[in-house]
Formats: sequence, structure tokens, C-alpha cells
Amino acid sequence: MMIHELFAYLCVDNADQAIAFYRDAFGATEIFRLTEPSGRIGHAELDFGGVTVMLSDEFPEMDIRGPRALGGTAVSIHLHVDDADAVVQRALEAGATLERPVRDEFYGERGGVVRDPFGHRWNIGHSIEKVAPEEMQRRYTEMMELTPDAPV
Repeated sequence: MMIHELFAYLCVDNADQAIAFYRDAFGATEIFRLTEPSGRIGHAELDFGGVTVMLSDEFPEMDIRGPRALGGTAVSIHLHVDDADAVVQRALEAGATLERPVRDEFYGERGGVVRDPFGHRWNIGHSIEKVAPEEMQRRYTEMMELTPDAPV
């Protein structure tokens, strides 16, 4: 078996508003959308700087629901950018809520976490240091020994 691509496919309770948010917050551009006569978006594709993210409105009749309808999400999307501070600020100005302020992390990245208005969680970061896996493990172990309840 050969895998050629992997796409995030988001379900939201208002795809039209979500497309506008992702444009304003992250600079995404719309590739195309398929819209039902009722206005519900069955499928849309957005370009996030060369990476495609797909999304649709909720389809409860097909058991396709967004994170708010489910009471949360088990998935986080990691957006690797040039300037995490600026992108987090831009996302907040566009309507996201801050879950974790931007800070330097043990794994060599500066990043923060926001939740978009549709319930999806975004880790936003940029590289500040190349860290070997062994060193990353050492730092992680040390951090967990000092503060075992610390969110990663």
C-alpha cells in the first residue's frame, strides 16, 4: 500500500464562517466549495500555504458533527509558521480563544494554543532550536519530574 497524501478534514457548524475565519486568522485561501441549494457546504478545500485542509458543514443526518456538537475534540492541528506570536495574535483578533500563551518549549519550538470559534484546537509554533530525540526525552523527563501535572 502506498499513501500519497494525508488531509485534515474539519467539520464545523458554519462552514462559510469557518472559511472566513481561517482566511483572516491563518491566511488560508479558498480553492473551491460545493454548496447545496440550501446553502449548506458539502465540501470545501482551503490552501494553507501549500497544504490543503478540507472542511464541510455538519450533516447530523449522516452522523457528521463538529467539535461543539460533540462537546470537544480529540484532535489538535499543528500549524508550523514563521512567527508563532504573530499568528496566535492574529487568530485571537479573528475570534479564537487562547488556551495556552506562546512560550518557549522544551522540544525546541516556540508556540501557543488557540481554539477556533468552531471548536477545533490549533497548536501554533515555530522552530527555535533543533533538539535531538534523546535530548528532548531528557528534557521531558526532567519537566515531568519537576511538575508532573504540567500540560505539555
